[in-house]
Amino acid sequence: MALRINDVVPDFTAETDQGQISFHDWIGDDWAILFSHPKDFTPVCTTEFSAVAQLSDEWAARGTKVIGVSVDGVEDHKKWKGDIETYGNAAAGFPIIADEGLKVSKLFDMLPAEAYLPDGRTPADSATVRSVFIIGPDKQLKLSMTYPMTVGRNFAEILRALDGLQMSSKGVATPANWVPGEDVIIPPAVSNEDAKAKFGEFETIFPYLRKTKAPE
Repeated sequence: MALRINDVVPDFTAETDQGQISFHDWIGDDWAILFSHPKDFTPVCTTEFSAVAQLSDEWAARGTKVIGVSVDGVEDHKKWKGDIETYGNAAAGFPIIADEGLKVSKLFDMLPAEAYLPDGRTPADSATVRSVFIIGPDKQLKLSMTYPMTVGRNFAEILRALDGLQMSSKGVATPANWVPGEDVIIPPAVSNEDAKAKFGEFETIFPYLRKTKAPE
């Protein structure tokens, strides 16, 4: 069964280019983003890993750890990071899981459990191993998305979604295209009386759509 929002994500032990990790222990009390790729030394993936490296200060500012997954081995990951850092002109300090046996890919339902990939597989063989999972400090899945091989992910949007998730943990919701600094939505389950007590002034657009300043 596919992982659903608010499911506790699978725990696992895996080798990375930075050593062995136990996933839940690695997350600790932070937020985490697990992002997967079909194969090392592929063009779109190289640009994406570079984008993640360039955002290292942004992840840190949000108390968020990032970790990649690829179906190649540790030594390939180490070599590939040279290309990633050259392209992005930024250090790729995050670990990359070596998922050669597809253990993590199957745990997170990125591939069918019975998937068979031949030796010498190409990126096309593992095309479905291309997902993003945002995980909270409670180890629950907060957001997931899957892309095709030909469309590079917008990591600015992933960062924006992370901001929205962290804001919504304060008891509010965010409207379409929301970015930090903009007003947020008061959930319909909160009465006007409770909304005033909790948020102070708010704007009623419809009885079910009320906006207020974002809480600190």
